[in-house]
Amino acid sequence: MRIISGKLKGRRLSPPKNLPVRPTTDMSKEALFNILNNHFNFTELQQVLDLFAGTGSISYEFASRGVENIVSIDADYGCVNFIKKTAKDFELNIVPYKSDVFKFLEKHQGTYDIVFADPPYDFTQEQFEKIITDILNNNILDEEGMLVVEHSKFTKLEHLPHFSFEKNYGGSVFTFFEYTTEEEDTED
Repeated sequence: MRIISGKLKGRRLSPPKNLPVRPTTDMSKEALFNILNNHFNFTELQQVLDLFAGTGSISYEFASRGVENIVSIDADYGCVNFIKKTAKDFELNIVPYKSDVFKFLEKHQGTYDIVFADPPYDFTQEQFEKIITDILNNNILDEEGMLVVEHSKFTKLEHLPHFSFEKNYGGSVFTFFEYTTEEEDTED
């Protein structure tokens, strides 16, 4: 696993082999960050939330590009400890929490510019939809922010409110959600 861009570009990370993760491929990460780069100036983002963070690969990419405040959530102690150690080693402002994502979303009060969620691909359709509705209904996404959900091509999310677009990369799909303003609605 490597960091693909920013101040830590090319740095290799070696997470423990026993972590229960399915890392986002370098090709998919590069494509994702090219899309996000067209929508955001990373150094101006206030907060990013990385759900089902796993090894922290997405969090490190945001930090390497200049995002100052990143919160990473994962239910596995090993993953959280790896993120904590890596953030300390690279002097990154990433705060990892061990938590069930659904419980975190129920109780959390923060608002984020970008929320990235990479749930296990074997989640049910209902579990995927609950993640999205919890984030949007609990105002966890800033009104000008973007929610990105990574999932398999067999999960369909384009019917949900605030769907913006999706991009396919092999067996993986990134689906993007944004609130729309009234001005944008009247232009359609």
